[in-house]
Formats: sequence, C-alpha cells, structure tokens
Amino acid sequence: MYGFVSSVLAEKGRHVYTVERSATVAEAVRQMNEKGIGALLVVEGERPVGIFTERDVLRRVVDAGRDPALTRVAEVMTRDPVTISPEWHVEEAMQLMTGRRFRHLPVIEDGRLVGMISIGDLLRWVTIHQEDHIRAMTDYITGRLS
Repeated sequence: MYGFVSSVLAEKGRHVYTVERSATVAEAVRQMNEKGIGALLVVEGERPVGIFTERDVLRRVVDAGRDPALTRVAEVMTRDPVTISPEWHVEEAMQLMTGRRFRHLPVIEDGRLVGMISIGDLLRWVTIHQEDHIRAMTDYITGRLS
C-alpha cells in the first residue's frame, strides 16, 4: 500500500553516516550531534558490523558509568545489526522495527550498504501517502475529479 523501502531511500537520500569500531564514544556522540542523527552504522571497510545509537549511549555508557572519552564504540555498540533490502515493503519494515523495537535499519543490496532508514522516515512516508489518499478520496466523493 505504501510502496517499497527503495522509494523511501530515493526520496530521503542514501547517505549513511558511519563510524569505525575504534572511535571513542565521545567522538561518535560528537558526530551524531553535529549531524543531528540518532545512530551511526559501525563498519569494517564497507561491511556493517554494528550500530551505535542514542540508546547505547544511555544504557551502556552513561548508566554503566563508563568514560565516553576512553570507551571504544566496539565495546558498547549493538553487534550484527538486522538489515533489510530495498525491495522490502514499507509495511514490512515498520512491522520489523516496531516488533523488535529498532529505530534504525541499514539497507543492503547485493551485499553493499545502500542506505539506512529510521522509524521516523517511515512514519513520514506513510503520513504523506495517507494525506494523498485522503485528498483523492475527498475529491472522488465531492465530484472534484480532474
């Protein structure tokens, strides 16, 4: 009903912010703040090996009393992130994210990283399409078809 993840990526862009496993938490948080994002994909070369999120900072660094300047991303990242392909339906991605309580999903095509979507990206996409559908139905009901 709402299309494919590939369409969401085409509209929002395919750029993915990444961080190396060896970066400190302080460096990663600084990058997240500068970019206004909630997660960084942790990569080895081009291969995703983890994801580092705001939740990781709160639970595994702050709450654990770790020093962000001394703690490496590799120590506190979420390992082996679940990934999806661009051919997934938007609804499938939303179900996965809400069911597993993910806020970010890397998108892989032919073994290559091609983007990352957030639950916010998907909610925005669905809202836009619902508005279009409501407008079309209103036009139909009121006889204002073009």
